[in-house]
Amino acid sequence: MKTKMRISLFTSLVLFVAFGLVSFIKLQKPWTVPDEYKNKKNPIKSNSASISEGKDLYLKSCSNCHGKTGLGDGPKAKLIDTSVGDFTDKSFQSQTDGEMFYKTFKGRDDMPGYKGKVSDDDIWKMIVFMRTFKK
Repeated sequence: MKTKMRISLFTSLVLFVAFGLVSFIKLQKPWTVPDEYKNKKNPIKSNSASISEGKDLYLKSCSNCHGKTGLGDGPKAKLIDTSVGDFTDKSFQSQTDGEMFYKTFKGRDDMPGYKGKVSDDDIWKMIVFMRTFKK
């Protein structure tokens, strides 16, 4: 009886660890952006008007997950399986505007794609605003 209980406990522990590793790997998989997008230049110039418009769009479309200041602390962030990231972090800010555009346009997993939902210019304006999150 004790042997069966130990085997059952060991099996449960192995399954728990395996599930944790699979979840961790899923959350950490790289998001590859095609070169054609990486090298895209933002056609929207950063100025007070584009930042203001981008902020309004961001607050409407992105802040529920990514938070009002890009910290990843929006009310829906805890309800999804993938990391929403920290837009103030150097690793996020070091991306090209084209990489940010691709990720917003296409989406992946819990991140919805905004293709057809938001105009390209509006995505670019949101990126102009997200650049203000630099530390």
